[in-house]
Amino acid sequence: MTDDHNNKKLITNKSFWVRVASAVVGAAIFLSCLILGGYFLWGFLLAISLIGLFELNRALELHWGVFAWAGYIVTILYYVLLITIKNTNFALILFGILLVVDLAVFVFTYPRYRLDQVFAGFFEVAYVGIALSFIYLLRIYPPSGAYLVWLILISAWGSDIFAYLIGMKFGKTPLVPNLSPKKSVEGAIAGVVGAALMALVYAFIVLPYIPDVHHSVFIFPIISLFGAAAGQIGDLAASAIKRKVGIKDYGKLIPGHGGVLDRFDSVIMVAPIIYLVTIYLYIIG
Repeated sequence: MTDDHNNKKLITNKSFWVRVASAVVGAAIFLSCLILGGYFLWGFLLAISLIGLFELNRALELHWGVFAWAGYIVTILYYVLLITIKNTNFALILFGILLVVDLAVFVFTYPRYRLDQVFAGFFEVAYVGIALSFIYLLRIYPPSGAYLVWLILISAWGSDIFAYLIGMKFGKTPLVPNLSPKKSVEGAIAGVVGAALMALVYAFIVLPYIPDVHHSVFIFPIISLFGAAAGQIGDLAASAIKRKVGIKDYGKLIPGHGGVLDRFDSVIMVAPIIYLVTIYLYIIG
């Protein structure tokens, strides 16, 4: 009994340090690309978008079929245009082409493919590739994108940290018991509030270095409130997809963490929301 207990403890400790090490390495790569910006960030986001598409294709049973290939090609074209034209207007054109291609395949090969496969092939491009690209779009936003882009990570990671810590200690009311029994209303509220407080501290630090932002420091926590709420929805949505298809993790690329989608599930939702809210409050406000 003692030997079994010691072995389990050793395995647990090893798993913990593997998880920590992979998190540190992954975060270092991501943050380095975020700081460097340009082609470094663009290439990183393209790479994880394609890996995320691969994971989602496998989960949704698209594998290497025609809808999966259409998603890869459109995502690559989107990122190529993104680095050259630097806006998302052409995304609508690519979406239109993708929709026509997917429906044409569905029609002319009927009844080979299921309807849910057609919709999944269209959905995955927006859910993974285009959503993540808003990190790059905010990073290059002139002239303050290098500062504003950090609100994405503050909202996503800050919310996760506070929701976990407060939820473990004080969480009593289940948030979505049928989907994630461990998540609580108290943790969710703490996540949103905690991320907003982190954004407030960040505002005090960086606003003096952003000459073209004429708002008070409270503009950052307001933006972060939207992002943190969206991040929690993104986390739960990723869990819902995994529950529906019957998998525990999207992949095994990141030791101790799962796949790319397991680590970027909240960021996927936070990035476009932070971009849109920031641009709206930044320009119109």
